[in-house]
Amino acid sequence: MRKEIKEIIEELLPLREQLKNHALYQKLTSTNDIKLFMELHVYAVWDFMSLLKALQVNLTCVSLPWVPVKNAKLARFINEITVAEESDIDNNGDVKSHFEMYLSAMLEMNCDTLMIENFIKNIANGSALETELELLSISEEVKDFLRFTFDIIATNEAHKIAAAFTFGREDVIPDMFIKIVDETSNNTNKKFDNFIYYLNRHIELDGDEHGPLSLEMIAELCKDDSSKWVDVLTVAKKALEVRIQLWNAIEQQIVVHQLQEA
Repeated sequence: MRKEIKEIIEELLPLREQLKNHALYQKLTSTNDIKLFMELHVYAVWDFMSLLKALQVNLTCVSLPWVPVKNAKLARFINEITVAEESDIDNNGDVKSHFEMYLSAMLEMNCDTLMIENFIKNIANGSALETELELLSISEEVKDFLRFTFDIIATNEAHKIAAAFTFGREDVIPDMFIKIVDETSNNTNKKFDNFIYYLNRHIELDGDEHGPLSLEMIAELCKDDSSKWVDVLTVAKKALEVRIQLWNAIEQQIVVHQLQEA
């Protein structure tokens, strides 16, 4: 592992510890808590795919006529992740994207999916992302999380997109999701099954395969360019900060809901 990667991991440790030990996880004590979590978290599941697709655009050939890519190793890595994220096998043996798996888990638990489905339908019909964000009746922290993702994508700089992808998602997801699994797996409600399957699938893929390969991608993209390594650290810190803000907002909404139910 390059020394720059080690230094970045060390720099990010306090933020990662905040995420790993966030109070949100202990608040997930009932089915209603999980439902509220999922209804807010689903937007982060959705925008992850755009980060991935931005890397695919930058690192593989998706235009015609086809030409060889600069780095076939990176192209293979991104294409492998795309296969897993866009067309994985769900709990019932059906082929689905991870976003669709998440939606299925939400429907199984009787979550409200109308807002996220209308949001995506409107974007698919050509409505601007910012317009749809303004119309969403959802916390500003969720909107800020999405805005950060698409601001990074808009740079069209592969190393910055890879930094948000790697340190804000692939490298940190196992820690976060293990905590959620720990809090939910003792619940005997069968409606949790698809949700826990989704979480465990990400822990498996991101921890065993995607996380380590993502670090290699960062190293390949930055090499000996010191300015790129500075960019990576800056983007990585911001990615974790907006995740913490998202978790704070979800925790606060769950606490309010719990007090209303008491």
